[in-house]
Amino acid sequence: MRNKIYVGRHGMFMQIFRSKEMPTVETHGEHYQAVIGPFRTLAGAQFMCRYGINNPHCQCVEDAEKLAKIYKVETGL
Repeated sequence: MRNKIYVGRHGMFMQIFRSKEMPTVETHGEHYQAVIGPFRTLAGAQFMCRYGINNPHCQCVEDAEKLAKIYKVETGL
């Protein structure tokens, strides 16, 4: 099984991380209040981190993936 891309949220701070297993309260609860994912692309996860907080147009993974493709978010890799 490969690592999947998730976005963890702690307050107004969002961070991209990878996990082989689905994040749960037991495995990631001490680091994050909420987790969004898994994302298909790193660009989608980065879009969610940068523009997803309180954005009515970016409510779920599919929204972030679609908007990242439209706006061609650079992954920096």
